[in-house]
Amino acid sequence: MILKCAHCSLQVCASGEAEADYPDFCPMPAEADILTEVRRVYADDEMTRAVAAEAARTEAAGYCRETRVEEIISFARRLGASHLGVAFCIGLRREAAVAQKIFESHGFRVSSVCCKVGAIPKEEIGVRDDEKIRPGQFEALCNPVAQARLLAAAGTELNVAVGLCVGHDSLFFRHSAAPVTVLVAKDRVTGHNPAAVLYTSGSYYKRILKGPGGNSKE
Repeated sequence: MILKCAHCSLQVCASGEAEADYPDFCPMPAEADILTEVRRVYADDEMTRAVAAEAARTEAAGYCRETRVEEIISFARRLGASHLGVAFCIGLRREAAVAQKIFESHGFRVSSVCCKVGAIPKEEIGVRDDEKIRPGQFEALCNPVAQARLLAAAGTELNVAVGLCVGHDSLFFRHSAAPVTVLVAKDRVTGHNPAAVLYTSGSYYKRILKGPGGNSKE
């Protein structure tokens, strides 16, 4: 089935109503087997259950009061994680340094790894010179797989992503041995506030609603 929860105005899943009229696209009645299987994952997988429980407790304790940085600190403590990993984009090295300083001031051991670690030329994975940001110059490949492997070797217990590029963050999430949370989602145009485009999609960023052919998707 096609999942379209973003278009749901009923939100029966959040209300917990036992008997309700579900939208035609709701997965709760249509994919009941999958959802039942998932409930068993929370019951049977101790790590999954612990992360889910501590995430819920962190949400409740700091709801609309704690900043993202404070919530990460709270979550890490609830998990019993004493060693944090910071995987950061080289363009946000200052922000990463501040984050590391803050985490360390709260008693955490912190290992941080830059995205360019390994100095692999982009050409090595098939990127042409004309496809680089600055053709004619050396450009190191962003290396999230190495970031994940190095943090695993360091023994981090919770990893924090700081400004990893779109796609590079996907690889880091996939290869990280420890759970991952995001502190900064990179968006150079909006000052790393990607939600700004959603809030202004009816005005300043109305062009976002147009598809490749130039027709509005409204």
